[in-house]
Amino acid sequence: VQLQASGGGLVQAGGSLRLSCAASGFTLDDYDIAWFRQAPGKEREGVSCINRSGGGTDYVDSARGRFTISRDNAKNTVFLQMNSLKPEDTAVYFCATDRWTQCPSENWQYRYFASWGQGTLVTVSS
Repeated sequence: VQLQASGGGLVQAGGSLRLSCAASGFTLDDYDIAWFRQAPGKEREGVSCINRSGGGTDYVDSARGRFTISRDNAKNTVFLQMNSLKPEDTAVYFCATDRWTQCPSENWQYRYFASWGQGTLVTVSS
């Protein structure tokens, strides 16, 4: 199971980015997928997740209404569309999955995820 996150970059506050999480070595539609982020000096934070059908999603409160998670199982890819970006969104963003971790679910942000992508850096300037 391999994941690769991409799409990060430098953007001004109020701008947008779309992150991609591409899967290889397995069929993505068998897995729920989560996005996490970690800012310098801060703990890792669960940002959003989507279930394998795409019919269930969840967001951290700070992302709700600005970020949209989606998936294209035919392309084996999950997306995180981030709009109205703020400097506090600056972080390395990771996608993650685990065969046995249901997401969304209660406290999914604190559950175990076995497989992680390498991360993509998002920098939002003020």
